[in-house]
Amino acid sequence: MDKFEALKLLKDGNAAYVANQLNGNFSVERRKELVDGQHPIAVVVACSDSRVVPEAIFNKGLGEIFVIRVAGNVVGEHELGSILYAVNHCHSNLVVILGHTHCGAVHAALSGCTEEHIHTLTDQIIENVGDIKDETLASKINAKKTAENVSLNVKTGTLVVPALFDIETGIVEFLD
Repeated sequence: MDKFEALKLLKDGNAAYVANQLNGNFSVERRKELVDGQHPIAVVVACSDSRVVPEAIFNKGLGEIFVIRVAGNVVGEHELGSILYAVNHCHSNLVVILGHTHCGAVHAALSGCTEEHIHTLTDQIIENVGDIKDETLASKINAKKTAENVSLNVKTGTLVVPALFDIETGIVEFLD
């Protein structure tokens, strides 16, 4: 599928989500169709936040999007490996880096949280956003910087798009 067509499907899916018209396919029949492989239209790197569910946000069912979730939607070696697997082996040519409003990981970073292993997330967020203190702006910039870094590592022709999900309205703002 063309990357721009895939992006339109995600935008249309988000509009359906906002209108509370969910219809993603999670049926037994769909599971059986996917036994021999997957061909997701997009890769979505999203925060692990329980309020951020990419399949619902984009109104997609089983096998339609390849989701990678990590607090703060940051991309380290494991996440990059997962993205490259989806791009190179599942033939997805669209990657969405999905930040969100009211992100706990961004809040932790801006608040100086460095405890235990959390610093592996917060350090990367601070590297991305610098001295910015507004959490929504920081979430946008974190998604943009992460998208820039990912785009340096994927094959030519792959579209990498940053986006911000507003957990109150349900609307995804594409930041390209």
